[in-house]
Amino acid sequence: MKWLTIVIISVLVIFLLMARWFANLYLDWLWFGSLGYAIIFKTILLSEIGLRVLVGLSAFLFIFINLLFTKKYVLQAISSRQYFESEDVINLYQTPVNKYLTPRLLTVTYLVVSAVLGLFISTAVTGEWVIIQKFINGTPFGLNDPIFNKDISEYVFKLPFYQFIYRLITWFIVLAALCIGLVYFISETGRNGLSKLFNSIGARVHFSFLAVLFFLARAWGFRLEQYMLLYSNTGVVFGPGYTDIHARLVAYKVLFFIAIAVAIIILINLFMRKFKLVIYSIGVLFLVSIILGGVYPALIQNLLVKPNELNRESPYIANAIKYTRLAYGLDRVTTKPFPAGNVLSSQDIENNQESINNIRLWDWRPLSQTYGQLQEMRTYYALKNIDIDRYTIDNQYRQVMLAARELDQKQLSEQTQTWINMRLKYTHGYGIAMNPVNEMTSEGLPNFFIKNIPPASSINQKVDRPEIYFGELTDNYVIVNTKTKEFDYPVGGNENAYSMYQGNYGVETGGLLRRAIFALAFADYKILLASDLQNSSQILFNRNIKERVPKLAPFLSFDSDPYIVLDDAGNLHWMWDAYTTSDMFPYSEPFSNRGNYIRNSVKIIINAYTGQVDFYISDETDPVIKTYEKIFPGVFKPIEQMPDDLKKHIRYPVDLFNIQATKYAVYHMTDTEMFYNQEDKWNLPTEKVIDQEESMEPYYTITRLPDDTKPEYVLILPFTPKNKTNMIAWMAARSDAPNYGDVLVYEFPKQQLVYGPMQIEARIDQDTTISQQLTLWNQRGSSVIRGNLLVIPIKDSLLYVEPLYLQAEQSKMPELRRVIVAHGDKIVMEPTLDLALNRIFGTAIKTEQEPIATEPNTDNQTNTIQELISQANDLYNHAQDRLKNGDWAGYGEAISKLKETLGAMSESVKQ
Repeated sequence: MKWLTIVIISVLVIFLLMARWFANLYLDWLWFGSLGYAIIFKTILLSEIGLRVLVGLSAFLFIFINLLFTKKYVLQAISSRQYFESEDVINLYQTPVNKYLTPRLLTVTYLVVSAVLGLFISTAVTGEWVIIQKFINGTPFGLNDPIFNKDISEYVFKLPFYQFIYRLITWFIVLAALCIGLVYFISETGRNGLSKLFNSIGARVHFSFLAVLFFLARAWGFRLEQYMLLYSNTGVVFGPGYTDIHARLVAYKVLFFIAIAVAIIILINLFMRKFKLVIYSIGVLFLVSIILGGVYPALIQNLLVKPNELNRESPYIANAIKYTRLAYGLDRVTTKPFPAGNVLSSQDIENNQESINNIRLWDWRPLSQTYGQLQEMRTYYALKNIDIDRYTIDNQYRQVMLAARELDQKQLSEQTQTWINMRLKYTHGYGIAMNPVNEMTSEGLPNFFIKNIPPASSINQKVDRPEIYFGELTDNYVIVNTKTKEFDYPVGGNENAYSMYQGNYGVETGGLLRRAIFALAFADYKILLASDLQNSSQILFNRNIKERVPKLAPFLSFDSDPYIVLDDAGNLHWMWDAYTTSDMFPYSEPFSNRGNYIRNSVKIIINAYTGQVDFYISDETDPVIKTYEKIFPGVFKPIEQMPDDLKKHIRYPVDLFNIQATKYAVYHMTDTEMFYNQEDKWNLPTEKVIDQEESMEPYYTITRLPDDTKPEYVLILPFTPKNKTNMIAWMAARSDAPNYGDVLVYEFPKQQLVYGPMQIEARIDQDTTISQQLTLWNQRGSSVIRGNLLVIPIKDSLLYVEPLYLQAEQSKMPELRRVIVAHGDKIVMEPTLDLALNRIFGTAIKTEQEPIATEPNTDNQTNTIQELISQANDLYNHAQDRLKNGDWAGYGEAISKLKETLGAMSESVKQ
């Protein structure tokens, strides 16, 4: 009875696990289909199943056939009479196993063992479908490697497949050998004892055949290892060097023939039956592999290469430089000279107002805190990431910072986190906040272009579809189009606005059977019991875009920062850069141990309301994305099909730029001798951020590049020489059409000093006026936050700008209070950028900024007590009006002004 209970429970558990697996599979089928990407689901599923079935079946047959060869021997062993001697009497007996182990049972046992091992091996190849598909659909690169003269596609698409097959064959042989070895061991020890283990001719013949197969496979392995020398990291550069080509390559070629010879000798030995010959041949292979694979290369390296390393390695260094530059697109970088020491005039500033008016004074770190205080409105709203983009606003090209106001269900109060609220009611975020990068109010707060709930816009860009169902915080599934109204946004007081989802990219709940499947897949029985659901209700799941898109395209790599975009029709979209990568590009040095080839070949658009995902090809020259196009026909669209209002927001991705900049810091040296000696190695600069020295991040800005006639959106990062802090060059990646993707490097004359970021930071610290003021602020209950130092190219010179923020100890709302500007030998700190520019260039230069109030003080206060009281009353009434209207930003500004006025009253009373 106990055993029956265990069996029933086991069957039920297995049934439930299988049922849930099928439920999830069915759910994925519906989900991919709802987005129009059933082709991806079918291709991956059929490729995965086909590969696992083929591998599992092959392993099963190979092991089973080998086991069958032992069947006759096993049956003879258990049927033969055994004996033992006792007091000079020989006793004969027959093993009891003979009664139970029938030929049929033995065959069934072999079948089960082979099936289990086949299943194990098939499980081990899960996820390897992409290797097979890329082998079948590979696209030529049109470029050959310098050693074997094969097209790069042979290594990127085909070599991984050959290695995969080689590993499988090796697994098959080893597992089969272990299985038959165990069978012969048990049979012979029971029959003749350990003294005559594997003494049987049949066992020796069987093992010999497996040994022949093993050494033939090993010969192929040596052949493959020749090509793997293209990824050697033992020399002065990544890729094969002199020793690899003249020693290790020779070793692999010799070992290839020796392994074949060993296999032939073992085969011949089946007839000659001289087992020592086999031992000798295997010993020769082992000895030669040690001598040629270890000793000989070490001798070549120490006796020939090291005494004359540069001369020996020069052609291989040249190969590494060429192919690393090709793998990272550095061969497309244009270098230009940039004069040093030029001084700008006030007229130059006036002539570059587009650049000046787009200097970013807001650092995303303090701004994220300010956004949280002014624009989150409710505890359950979150503006997680501050994005940087550009828009044409009132016919002016403006750089802005913006964030999506997402709904974070984790922040709902505990009593609010009911199933109805979490799944049916609180389904989406609402709107965005947007501010220009260079404007602020008189209180040092951002001057919002778009703010509040519902979104109020002071510019020509309007948010007409503010609901955000898909974002970076939407981790839970929700059900829409139910009898329960969805919370839209708070109106004021205890009133809320409600809405219903109008999209059609969810999965319909349908009838009772489908709901039961959903309940099983989500492990949530309430889906089955909820009375608010209708047949037309839709389940929205995989809503977090960082899970949604990789689930659709697991074969791509993704940038770390998707960003929100507002189109001309008022709809919100997420734009995300995707990369094609490989770790099999010959001679190319890897980045972060992740790969050694990368292209930003795909731009992805995700509708924040409907969840629809579109893939656009941004680099049609990339053979890897061409291969994926063949594997998944119809999935990728030409970039020309992207709507124009979204195309304007394409930008050069930061992650790719960082990788390219890191590689270019070394691989800008194309002279082999200079590269070998690392004479001109560059570093990425550092800067002070919140009083900590950190690596400088690339930054977007709108500027007019040298020799160009109009401003454009570019991504910039300076370079410094190795072990120095002055600036040697700067890199710029262009984001605007028709120059999108162009990367330029402007190099300074090496004989002249150009201040680097840390040198400017040091000058700030050493300026007595600035340092005294910073010290004073830090001692008055506030902390000074140093923002990003920006190096802005203006005409043929550089302008350095660093914003300063003040944050009270009890406040989480940093205020922009000062702007530091450096140019040439001058460095100034003023409340606004225009005042700082006025001081440096000695003339009135007006930017689009409101004056910033100094830190709260009333040393020069001229107002009377009565005026201050009247002003305080007005500010209080204004704040209450803003609060009633739901204008939280306006309310915060009024309260900040009221605080300053009350402080001024206190100072006046003391006087």
